[in-house]
Amino acid sequence: MVANKQKKMTPQQQKYQQMQQKHELKRPVLKNCFRAFWVGGVICAIGQAISYFYIYFFHFTEQNVGNPTVATMVFLSMLLTGFGVYDRLGQFAGAGSAVPVTGFGNAVISAAIEHRTEGFVLGVGGNMFKLAGSVILFGVFSAFVVALIKTLLGMWGVL
Repeated sequence: MVANKQKKMTPQQQKYQQMQQKHELKRPVLKNCFRAFWVGGVICAIGQAISYFYIYFFHFTEQNVGNPTVATMVFLSMLLTGFGVYDRLGQFAGAGSAVPVTGFGNAVISAAIEHRTEGFVLGVGGNMFKLAGSVILFGVFSAFVVALIKTLLGMWGVL
């Protein structure tokens, strides 16, 4: 298929294509994967430490410690985004900082910071959930579907 595209190109386009491939920077895929893996792992380890903190000092159980831990992690990522630290971490780690729940907090606050000059209502309020709104929507919808399946399986005696 690529050969067909090159056949349809003029000689000048083929020459340009070869020059572009010669000068194209090779991405360090393994290095990027390594960074994403370790930074994501450190973020998750911090989340686990926060969970243990809530269990030890506030006497949460393992079943109900998740919500305050997630809220704390999102708050910390929003705070670090406001100070510009999380953006530098995202540049270094890529998906390692975007995939955990902290990436959600970063996405919300980044949009709010970007549009703050337009005012609090139309700028911050109107644009803050543009990216995160779809995440919230699909999260709520998928939770509904899972709960519906669990309810039906429970009614049928499977669970």
